[in-house]
Amino acid sequence: MRDSSPAAYIHMVQHMIETCLTFNMSKEGCMEALSKNANINPIITSSVWKELVKENKDFFEAYEQKLLKNEPMSEETKQMIHNIISGSSAD
Repeated sequence: MRDSSPAAYIHMVQHMIETCLTFNMSKEGCMEALSKNANINPIITSSVWKELVKENKDFFEAYEQKLLKNEPMSEETKQMIHNIISGSSAD
């Protein structure tokens, strides 16, 4: 039987956020992607993201600086993210 506890749900959202991070997505982009592709409420994504920032402040400071230097994401990358996230939410 699938674990549907709140902790398991938060862990799933965290995993999806980590996937978004590998694609250099902003918090807003991640919230939008998870909302559209995995039906995750943006408030949940934002809350989990904020907790990750608290726990990993140095990483996220460097990550934000990296994002400021990157170009917009290609349509191919957006499709890969959609496929990965959609697959994660089907577990």
